[in-house]
Amino acid sequence: MNDWLIFRGRKHSFQINRRTLIVVLLLIAANLAAMIICTGLGSLNISPIEVIRTLFGTGDASNHMIIFSLRLPRVVIAIMVGAALAVSGALLQGIVRNPLTSPDVIGISGGASLGTIVFILYFSELSIRFMPLWSIGGAFAAAILVYLFAYRGGITPLRLVLIGIGMATALTAVTYMLILTASFTPTAVAVKAFTFMTGSIYGVSWKRDVLTLLPWFSILLPVSIIYARHLNVQELGDEVATSVGSSLQAKRTILLFVSVALAGSAVAIGGAINFIGLMAPHIARKLVGPAYGGVIPVSALIGSLILLLSDLVARIAFLPLDIPAGVFTAAIGAPFFIYLLYRHRRS
Repeated sequence: MNDWLIFRGRKHSFQINRRTLIVVLLLIAANLAAMIICTGLGSLNISPIEVIRTLFGTGDASNHMIIFSLRLPRVVIAIMVGAALAVSGALLQGIVRNPLTSPDVIGISGGASLGTIVFILYFSELSIRFMPLWSIGGAFAAAILVYLFAYRGGITPLRLVLIGIGMATALTAVTYMLILTASFTPTAVAVKAFTFMTGSIYGVSWKRDVLTLLPWFSILLPVSIIYARHLNVQELGDEVATSVGSSLQAKRTILLFVSVALAGSAVAIGGAINFIGLMAPHIARKLVGPAYGGVIPVSALIGSLILLLSDLVARIAFLPLDIPAGVFTAAIGAPFFIYLLYRHRRS
């Protein structure tokens, strides 16, 4: 049986693994089903059929406001934030060649959180469109610090993870200190900052949140898919990658920028949601193998599905309370990380 499907045009052709295509289609279907279910469930339940009818403009007018103003923006944000964090983690694991790496584990998300909290506390009068820039700037600063502290004539996976965990802890402590010591901060802003640090997509809107994240997501995700093939070459080692003509440092720099920018922009809107960037790439590799042409899109779909379901549980499990989704991703991700540490203890 041929494992590859080849598509030929007049000027270009491309091939795709048959198994990867099937997995992608199944995950798209799962995401669509989760979208409909998440849009319908809440303090007021709406049947899936009625959700679909309302989305196509033929449903009950009383459900229109609930779906389009309250629930659908939250669902769209969950998809984008989950996919962005998952792809960021997949890129980092490929760049560093370390399966324990993810934006939150090595402190990149912590730097992004610190940048966003500084914006919320001190520059909230500016347009929210600037918030991802502060978040991405904090993420890059954290990445540079982790690299400098971990470098000792080279970087080993264990040293990178240990330095990253320490950096993430330190940045979280600094962030909470800023929130607690900003005595001039109104209570509402302080509550928003604390909720952000837990990781929540509560109260998002089309104009303020979806349109802020959409440009970053719609540009960076396709770039990551386009450059995924360069990760396959880098997995063979720097010498092999250079010998086959790959401009190693330039491609690695672009991929690192995309990874950090994806994590930073996602954290700016969704807050400190942890472990999606660690779990999704591992699950993706189990489903489609190590080739990053399949790992990147599958990771994105898995990440969005994880956050959709986590946010659904957060919304309906403890009604009328709305628990931050980050609580549930951490509850799943922390044991997963311990398992990975145990599995790779000898490597």
